[in-house]
Amino acid sequence: MKKRVVAVLLAAVTAAGLLAGCGGNGGSGEGGGSETTEEGKVINIYSWNDEFRTRLEAVYPEVESTSDDGTVTTLKDGTEIHWIINPNQDGVYQQKLDEALLAQADAAPDDKVDIFLSETDYVFKYTDADADVAMPLEDLGIDPETDLADQYEFTKTTASDQNGVQRGSTWQCCPGLLVYRRDIAKDVFGTDDPTAVGEKVKDWDTLKTTAGELKAKGYYTFASYADTFRLYGNSIDEPWVATGDTVIKVNQKIMDWINDSKEWLDEGYFDKTVKGQWNDDWNKAMSSSSKVFAFLLPAWGIDFTLNPNWDGGDGAWAVTNPPQEYNWGGSYIHACTGTDNPEHVKDIILSLTADKDNLMKISKDYLDFTNTVSGMQEAAQSDEFASDFLGGQNPYEYFAPVAENIEIAPLSSYDQGCVELIQNAFSDYFQGKVDYDRAKSNFETAIKERYPDITEIQWPE
Repeated sequence: MKKRVVAVLLAAVTAAGLLAGCGGNGGSGEGGGSETTEEGKVINIYSWNDEFRTRLEAVYPEVESTSDDGTVTTLKDGTEIHWIINPNQDGVYQQKLDEALLAQADAAPDDKVDIFLSETDYVFKYTDADADVAMPLEDLGIDPETDLADQYEFTKTTASDQNGVQRGSTWQCCPGLLVYRRDIAKDVFGTDDPTAVGEKVKDWDTLKTTAGELKAKGYYTFASYADTFRLYGNSIDEPWVATGDTVIKVNQKIMDWINDSKEWLDEGYFDKTVKGQWNDDWNKAMSSSSKVFAFLLPAWGIDFTLNPNWDGGDGAWAVTNPPQEYNWGGSYIHACTGTDNPEHVKDIILSLTADKDNLMKISKDYLDFTNTVSGMQEAAQSDEFASDFLGGQNPYEYFAPVAENIEIAPLSSYDQGCVELIQNAFSDYFQGKVDYDRAKSNFETAIKERYPDITEIQWPE
């Protein structure tokens, strides 16, 4: 592996003070089974929660049983899947995974990493061709053009390296919608009809006017400036760092988010007491006592974040189109370079991400918007996918067209740090703790601490 790639990956762990590495390509001779005639007895899968395990157990036909503690799944042929789970918090998952990848070449066959998962925010760290830790799917015998033809194109792009070679696959697609309070819509607009409300939020200019209407009635459009970031971030047209470069180029779309967020906060369109997301104030903004009109959420956000935080009855919320298409989230499955179980790994990836019946079952049982274009088009027309929480509305009717129109922003190995740290730096600016220039300076300092190989940060003129 090239020295600079190693340096980038060592610096890419999110937790301050933690160093992690990514596996060398010394084990790549075993990839795809070219030197292996017999599969191993243990499949080691690295993840940060049990989400993948539960879905595999639900649809993978080779599953025989799982231990009571969920750490070992036994297949019908006697092969054991060992689940190595470490939390995402403070970069622990990536640190543990990277340590295992560093040891991959010299590990005993049953200790090798066979499958690992990544998230959209840092997927390119592992699909980078120079890193060579995620195998090209074609090396497993999976042809993305035919075997994965029904996947949303942007998910295939996200899982590909800088040369367009796909090195991962996902059962998920995470298009986002605007989720709004019906009672507030009726009070302000005289209707809670999703089509009518959709016209009020159809683009940013229209939504800004609508925000004024909401404010006049005592409501906030969104809880926080953090709620809108992903829509702007998804629309950048250049990567934060070009391949082989050491310069971070802050895209104008990110500056638009900064400027618009400051304006909206000053105008009272956001709740100033809600500082960011995933905190108690943000959760409370989803309660019946809140004056927040809407949230921008994917399917998992509605079912696993909004629903648990709502303290009222079903039918209080509805979905409609967002002001622009965006994606939030997604877990990618990678075959690890050096696996001694290429046939098992291939079969698992195809079963979990290419089998339409399996994907539809995951959507029905786990409420995931899954990665099958034809399946989600069918779901959009089916009463089976109506949501009790949304008062019988079928959200797939809105999710499906958004998913088909998403164009993923170009990725880099630095994405997670850039996305996190620019929000942190300018959150202080929005809250009046620092001025604009200090926020820029703080971002530059923080990003160079995270990635010591970065030589320059360029801001748009």
